[in-house]
Amino acid sequence: MVDTKIVFYEVEDWVRSYLKEHGFEDDKVVLIAEPLREDNAYEAAEAEVVSVFVYSFVDKRVLDKLSAVRLIATRSTGYDHIDLKECKRRGITVSNVPRYGENTVAEHAFALILALSRKLKPAVFKINQLKFDLEGLRGFDLKDKTLGVIGAGAIGLHSIRIGRGFGMRVLAFDKYPQPILAEVLGFEYAPLERVLGESDVITLHVPLVKDTYHLINMDTIHQIKRGAILVNTSRGAVVQTEALVVALDVGILSGAGLDVLEGEESIKEEAQLLSDTLPVEKLRAIVRSYALLHRDNVIITPHVAFYSAEAERRIIDTTIDNINSFLEGSPRNIVKPA
Repeated sequence: MVDTKIVFYEVEDWVRSYLKEHGFEDDKVVLIAEPLREDNAYEAAEAEVVSVFVYSFVDKRVLDKLSAVRLIATRSTGYDHIDLKECKRRGITVSNVPRYGENTVAEHAFALILALSRKLKPAVFKINQLKFDLEGLRGFDLKDKTLGVIGAGAIGLHSIRIGRGFGMRVLAFDKYPQPILAEVLGFEYAPLERVLGESDVITLHVPLVKDTYHLINMDTIHQIKRGAILVNTSRGAVVQTEALVVALDVGILSGAGLDVLEGEESIKEEAQLLSDTLPVEKLRAIVRSYALLHRDNVIITPHVAFYSAEAERRIIDTTIDNINSFLEGSPRNIVKPA
């Protein structure tokens, strides 16, 4: 029986009954649909455990409001939305969900790939206008094309399996190659420049860290094979929006599938668009992201690659385990600052 006060931000109502089934008493659990911010942090002022998702930005100002917190349990694999150094300084433990949706995110990436390769967006638009001609709708087969997987971790490896199932040749770039896996799954590790230069389809599966910020930028876009498509289901800032727009404008990329956008947290919180504190560069990225919406060769989904019934339950199950193990004195899935 969990009798510690716990506040969950960014959650749906079904979580309450699910938590109760797992021993969390109603009077000890607060559920808030909105992200954690300075103006609603008071809800968790006395909570020892706070659980957040990716749109809650836990920085020093927010932490100042959380006087009793001992554990921040993020329900995500990534943790770039949490100031880990400040948490460590305050003695606050941070846990994450390292695995929950390898197949889920990879399947969504391929949904975007297939939608682009078969030009589903303009095709659906034509039908909605009662037009049945085929002009501009010729797609291409994935079979025998080269798939470039950037980030061959759990999600990337599942994307490789799917690609191989389509009969694709696969090149992968990863900081920590595993030759045995490459042999078993039938793919090849290669330097980033070669992956970009030889791939017909590029899919990004890297975390957002210092080395991957703007990994696709004004320099690296010129390494991309002309006419390739780019899919990003990782983090928006892995791709420099300006470079993406240029690549689409000049035909380096023939299409892009984006489940994440640079600056999407500010797009989600529309009031921030009017804030005088929003950096000019971030505002520019937001404006460019909006402009991408109207392109036939760009498909944007609202950060839902993780969002399946099965993955959500795995996320909550792991978060429950993270909270229980922490309260029992044996914390799991601890994230530490680099």
